[in-house]
Amino acid sequence: MKLGFVYAGQGSQKVGMGKDFYDTYEQFRETLDGAESTVENITKCYIKELSFDGPEEKLSDTRYTQPAMVSFAIGVTKLLKERGIAPEYTCGLSLGEYSALYAAGVLDEKTVLEIVAKRGKFMAEAAEGKAVKMAAVISTPRDTVIDCCHKATEEFKGEKIVEAANFNCPGQIVISGDEEAVDRASELLTEAGAKRILPLKVSGPFHTSLMKPAGDRLRAELNKIDFREARSKVIFNCLGREMNTQENIPELLERQVQSSVYLEDSIRYMAEAGVDTIVEIGPGNVISKFVKKTAPDIKVMSIDTPEDFEAAVKELTA
Repeated sequence: MKLGFVYAGQGSQKVGMGKDFYDTYEQFRETLDGAESTVENITKCYIKELSFDGPEEKLSDTRYTQPAMVSFAIGVTKLLKERGIAPEYTCGLSLGEYSALYAAGVLDEKTVLEIVAKRGKFMAEAAEGKAVKMAAVISTPRDTVIDCCHKATEEFKGEKIVEAANFNCPGQIVISGDEEAVDRASELLTEAGAKRILPLKVSGPFHTSLMKPAGDRLRAELNKIDFREARSKVIFNCLGREMNTQENIPELLERQVQSSVYLEDSIRYMAEAGVDTIVEIGPGNVISKFVKKTAPDIKVMSIDTPEDFEAAVKELTA
């Protein structure tokens, strides 16, 4: 068995996430308690209260979503490690990339929480005062999506932009940007034959050039971090593959916040490398669906609840 961990990103958050783990596992309780004290000084985010009780609107604000999601991911990853389960490959959807770097030993627990709390703050502030939107485009070729985004941006003479932000799986691409430009691109895509266009519950124009101010601020923080040598292979969002010797992690993470995420390419890369089993660390099971559509021969399981966790452990240690 060649195992990969894939971590969920923003949009998968839900009120109540992690409560059952917190009630069941002492190590998970310690993780969330520690995460809360680390993050509180940066964003005033009370992770447990917000994750367990909401409100959903606040939990979906990126400055709070990011540390809450990564705290959940760290807790589950530590539980898997305690049971002797570690991946050969890691990646994540957008924010999930930071959890992947933690799982690979590149970032320690305190550092990853601090940097995602700052990342969330920077991204929220970059979106302030802007009417923005993200939407999933269903069953439309890449070239068509990119072309319609270009046309919509040109119609606004570049004063409002829309870009292809996430290539999630065959048949699902997310577009992002100024609300008017996203709406216009959606009209063009519908005319071009898109089956459905679904708005997403996120709070910013993520993975577009509108996030450059956040990327600039993030770069300054990333340059202070001592990135460790990875224990497992990390696949990077903006590449759809591992980095090479001419690339470095701070530059890739700065680039990631303001450019497209190639999850479909990342899944294909793992499949070509021989990964035959993927564990999605949630909440939710959105990425499991992406894996099934992209590489149907890979066995995939998601961990959203303690029941999921115990079932995965039983199967992975059989």
